[in-house]
Amino acid sequence: MTDRLDTLLGAMIAHNAGDPKRIQHFIKVHALARYIGLEEGLTGAELETLEAAAYVHDIGIRLAEKQYGYSNGRLQEELGPRAAEELLSRLGFPEDLTRRAAWLVGRHHTYSGIRGADYRILVEADFLVNLFEKNAPREEIEAVRERIFRTETGRELCRTMFGLD
Repeated sequence: MTDRLDTLLGAMIAHNAGDPKRIQHFIKVHALARYIGLEEGLTGAELETLEAAAYVHDIGIRLAEKQYGYSNGRLQEELGPRAAEELLSRLGFPEDLTRRAAWLVGRHHTYSGIRGADYRILVEADFLVNLFEKNAPREEIEAVRERIFRTETGRELCRTMFGLD
């Protein structure tokens, strides 16, 4: 499992060559997703799926920028799954993991109807990083925590990271 994920990390660094902000973004999302996943009891294939999805969750950004000149959440969800599936398959990830990770990439900006711990945790980890990276005001962070966060670990991380009461 670790060898595949390490190979995926290298592939995603290469995919985002010259863009350290995006590289650091997905590395931070992965680290937080893995931490939340472990704390919430994920193991085996479920944890590996979450970790793979965290690495590739924004894989559609460059495709959107190339094709449309910009990227937004909808375009990332539209263009990312196929690219994620192709990369994960090429790197030898199991087919069921590849399909689920690509499905998560296609929904990681959709916050209603969240099904599955991997989906929930990916959204929470991405929010933790995005809120920090955009220097979100406290009111927004508190609102997102109440509206989005459901795992105990994610809620506590949000509270601790941003100094919420």
